[in-house]
This record gives sequence, structure tokens and C-alpha cells, in this order.
Amino acid sequence: MAADTASEPENGPVRVLVFGGSLRADSLNGRLAALVARLVERTGAAVELAHMRDFTMPVYDGDVETAEGLPPGALALRERIEACDAFVISAPEYNASVSGVLKNAIDWVSRVRPQPFKDKHALLASASPSMVGGNRGLWALRVPLEHLGTRVYPDMFSLAKAHEGFTESGDLSDSALQERLADTAASFVRLVEADTRYVCLQRRWYEFLGDCTDAPVTLRAQD
Repeated sequence: MAADTASEPENGPVRVLVFGGSLRADSLNGRLAALVARLVERTGAAVELAHMRDFTMPVYDGDVETAEGLPPGALALRERIEACDAFVISAPEYNASVSGVLKNAIDWVSRVRPQPFKDKHALLASASPSMVGGNRGLWALRVPLEHLGTRVYPDMFSLAKAHEGFTESGDLSDSALQERLADTAASFVRLVEADTRYVCLQRRWYEFLGDCTDAPVTLRAQD
């Protein structure tokens, strides 16, 4: 059940964080992230392009967290996510799944309270020399993000044979794929804008089985 709660649209453009999920300096996913950032910026959104090297952090260890707290890289990524309305990840595929570096970053940042992934919109993309373009890794990446409350956009983009997929200017060699990616980016930004700038519904969420909260479901609402 949703209640009408009309509100004025927020000022300013939609804020989108875009980053590649690989540490390699000239990675295919870094190139795809740079292209997506340009396409998103063309929609009028305010874009910040980042790199996984901006968020260096050790392998997650609960003892390290207890003794030292969260590492600076995790706190920096948390701040970037909190400051945006939405984020885009161009993620590599490792052995048909999400890369350890990216999963480790999500695990660290999820330890912040309140954790910043909840209610953020996300668009997932991948680039790979393989014929499936890293798509299997994106399906694996959806799981922790959606578990943390991220609203992952249904249409994901995967660039197959990505080592042959870019022009010297950084666009896609296949004009049809370039158009599809641009349309996907524009549609994603429109959805984020509609949800964050023109909120007209009160959203309700329901506890999972085993949630021990004492608050009635009807009171667990967010404006």
C-alpha cells in the first residue's frame, strides 16, 4: 500500500558516480566506464569518474576491522556513494563471477552504519574479450548489491570481444551497440531523476523472515 506524499523536485542535476571495477590501469572496463561517464554526462547529469585504485583496501578481516576500523579506501568509497544519487560499475568477470577486488570493496563498505548502498540506483556494465562480454559476472554482482538494498537497473550492458570493441576516440566500434549503450544510459538517468527529484510515493519495505524488529510493518516506511 502506498500513500500520496507529493513533494517538490530537488534542485540540481542527478549525481552519478561511474567507476571501473578493475585495478589495471588500461583495463577494458576502465575504458567502458569512461565511455559510460561521457554518455551519462550528455544527459545533463553531474558525473564523477573514479577508478578502483582510488579505493585501495586490504582483504576484509573482521579482526582488522575490530582493531583498526575501516580502511581509508573503504571510507572514501562510502563517501562517494553517499554523495551520489546513483552509480555505474563497469565490472570485469573472473571465472564466471564477480572479481575479488570488487566484492571485497562491497564487503568493506557494507560494514559502515548506516551502509550507503540502500536505495541507491545502480547500472551494471561489463567488457571482456570473451563472447559473453562478462555478463555472468554481472549476474553475480547483482546478488550482494540487491541484498544491500540497491535498486539495480534491469537492463545490463555487456561488451563481447572488447579488445576489438573500441575506436581510437573511445567510442564503440559497433555503432548499433554504441546507440544501445547511449539509450540505456539515458533511460537509467531518467529513472533516477524521476525517483530522486520527483518523489510522489511513500515507499514501504518489509522485513525478511527472522528479522527481530519490534516495529510494526505499517510503521516501517520511508518518505
